[in-house]
Amino acid sequence: MRGIIVVDTERCKGCGLCVVGCPQKGIRMSQRAVNKKGYPYAELVDEDKCVGCTSCAIVCPDACITVYRKK
Repeated sequence: MRGIIVVDTERCKGCGLCVVGCPQKGIRMSQRAVNKKGYPYAELVDEDKCVGCTSCAIVCPDACITVYRKK
């Protein structure tokens, strides 16, 4: 099972809970870009690391992350 995440970058406030919550260590906060509010946003480091566990989406307080699973 593989997964991919889609982050609503404009709603993300850069809290970093998804980074801590990812058991595969596949998410990081953007180091080059910020959203319109000035926050760095979450991004997937490597698609091969995502297993679609949804831990990141569960801990996101603003529901900015959608997880898709694929075989």
